[in-house]
Amino acid sequence: MRRLYKLNMEHIIIIGGGGTGAALAHDLTLRGFKVSLFERGEFLSGTTGRHHGLLHSGARYAVHDPVAARECIEENKILRRIAPQALEQNDGLFVAVNESDLDYRRQFLDSCRSCGIPVTELTAGQARVFEPALTPELKLAVQIPDATMDAWRLPLHFLATAKANGARFHRFAEVVEFHKSNAMVTGVRIFDHQTHGEYDVAGDLFINAAGAWAGRLCALAGIKLPLQPGPGVMVAVDGRLTNMVINRLNQAGEADIIIPQRGLSVLGTTVWLADNPDTIEYPPEHVTRIRQQCSEMVPAVKEACIQSVWCAPRPLIVAEKDQDPLRISRTFDCFDHEEKDGVKGLISLIGGKATTLRAMAEKTADLICQKTGRDISCRTRDYKLLNYRMFYKRN
Repeated sequence: MRRLYKLNMEHIIIIGGGGTGAALAHDLTLRGFKVSLFERGEFLSGTTGRHHGLLHSGARYAVHDPVAARECIEENKILRRIAPQALEQNDGLFVAVNESDLDYRRQFLDSCRSCGIPVTELTAGQARVFEPALTPELKLAVQIPDATMDAWRLPLHFLATAKANGARFHRFAEVVEFHKSNAMVTGVRIFDHQTHGEYDVAGDLFINAAGAWAGRLCALAGIKLPLQPGPGVMVAVDGRLTNMVINRLNQAGEADIIIPQRGLSVLGTTVWLADNPDTIEYPPEHVTRIRQQCSEMVPAVKEACIQSVWCAPRPLIVAEKDQDPLRISRTFDCFDHEEKDGVKGLISLIGGKATTLRAMAEKTADLICQKTGRDISCRTRDYKLLNYRMFYKRN
């Protein structure tokens, strides 16, 4: 595949090698920009490589966060088209096991339909044909187009395609300083964790795609972002207990989802607000709560052997102090720091979900085109991604 960037195009520096940075590198290379990406650790080693692997239909957010729900269903359809190799297109069930769940059913169905999310109501008997491990207490279920993604392979498809089209990637390369001239970011100082040396990199625009670490990065430029890490605990148990994604038919809360991942089942998740994404540890009581509440949907969870427990920080956009983390929107935003903070040359992309990584990149790339005076359309909605293995292929 030929390299797409043109010699007279701007050099865009992306900071952050997770899913968002990967998708942005892909979008920008297709538009012809020169792209360099710097990641302080291994690629995808932050939140991206540690989420539970759900490709959202948006149904989880339809009632209380319809903007995020619509984003999810649109991107769900696109990712099925452009990266089918990274997905298990297994659908999902929202299951009602008590009267409270049944009371939520009508609001849930109406909200899903309003957001354009397909729903199919199933009796308890019909649902058990698909998933015999569901609780005997099952009242009914609603089928929706959730899917399981490989948390590493999906973003690697984006990295592989961007690399083939000319993007340059640098791992273990941490941005430790911004260089400015007349309130404009002109370069970054990089600390190389492999050689323990430092070097400077110049560019035309700098994109903060550091996820839950984006606030810390902006602080280097004297900017405060409305972002707070929102960690969540996940528990992997032995055995593929279901083939479909199982959700509780009630308000989105904690410990209410089971995601099949190959020969395991990932149970999740919890949420709280933290200050430092590097010092998060999972509270043991969260593991107990997750197993107990997930076993109300699939009783076999209670006896399944725990294979692994971990947590990952969500990059949550906070509107006010002491917000309920369960009610914070899962949508995303793009911050032009020239407009907001008087610092030219720096853009931050925060919030969102793994499901919406492509859309986040499109919005940011549109802003980059606007700021550079380029009229170049996005091509990523229908551009089939290369296999993830191509990222590791030597040129």
